[in-house]
Amino acid sequence: MKKRSNKNLIIIASILCFSTIILSTTIGIADISFTQTMKILLSKIFHINFKLGNIKDSTIAIVWMIRFPRVMLAFFVGGALAICGVSYQGILKNPMADPFILGVSSGAALGATIGIMTNLDFYFLGINSISMFAFIGAIASLFIVYNISKVGRKVPMATLLLSGIAIGQFLSAAISLCMVFSNDFQSIIFWTMGSFNAKSWNQLVMVVPYVIIGFIIIYSSNREMDIMLLGEDTASQLGVDTEKLKMKILITTAFVTAAAVSVTGIIGFVGLIIPHIVRIVTGPKHKVLLPYSFVAGGLFMIVCDTIARSFMSQEIPVGIITALFGGPFFVYLLKKRMGRGI
Repeated sequence: MKKRSNKNLIIIASILCFSTIILSTTIGIADISFTQTMKILLSKIFHINFKLGNIKDSTIAIVWMIRFPRVMLAFFVGGALAICGVSYQGILKNPMADPFILGVSSGAALGATIGIMTNLDFYFLGINSISMFAFIGAIASLFIVYNISKVGRKVPMATLLLSGIAIGQFLSAAISLCMVFSNDFQSIIFWTMGSFNAKSWNQLVMVVPYVIIGFIIIYSSNREMDIMLLGEDTASQLGVDTEKLKMKILITTAFVTAAAVSVTGIIGFVGLIIPHIVRIVTGPKHKVLLPYSFVAGGLFMIVCDTIARSFMSQEIPVGIITALFGGPFFVYLLKKRMGRGI
């Protein structure tokens, strides 16, 4: 029965992924039919010999060069934030934990702010200077938080959380100070809201390797993360090197989160609410929770981005859409937990 249920979930997840990606690539300001989208994607991906002569070159460019890479980037970024949220909630044993709890988002935002203010215009492997500054800022912030929290050879979780909050607030204050003296105030604000606007294959190629490698590393520790839910002392008695595991997860999630937010800006709530939703369906075991959270996070991000770019004449930052969905739903989950006395 359990195997059949898992098989059904895999089938449902696969159908949802395929249909959501195709529909989101079809939907947009430009009027493109579902059939045209299917022909273009099948022709480009699988090199199936469809006759595209009756489809305008502009339509092909919109689907293949603009919409499809943007949809796929949204899927991988959403999935990345979701599995990082699962990882933090697991090792910190804190249901309120998300990918930004240790100051990674504030570090990325400060890096992007510096990139915008200095107005440097260079590209490295197809990635612009702002994304590079954001990536460096995100990694640097976690490095600072981790070293501040370190007591001897151990990193107490409570100290790590408090250090993350403190450094995050300090970096947020630094960003506000930069805004006061910046001539490009709007660009900084827009970046901190998160957006997939003008993103293409270059950003997708940059993010995907970090996400795939990060997922493999995190997934390989699923058993140890299950044991960590029993508490650090119990996990140590059962043979888990808790400090090594924490360092492994923190470093991996830092690089994955940094790669994601460096190209899209700060997108909240995905890594916070998706693990809770998926946990209701799959249970707490990370072997199942991680892959389904990745898929659910990716689909949620695609839907939010499609709404952000398609239903108003002016594009809305996707971070606003995720917050509009995520905020009320998280309050519902919190009330539900409180009602059960959890």
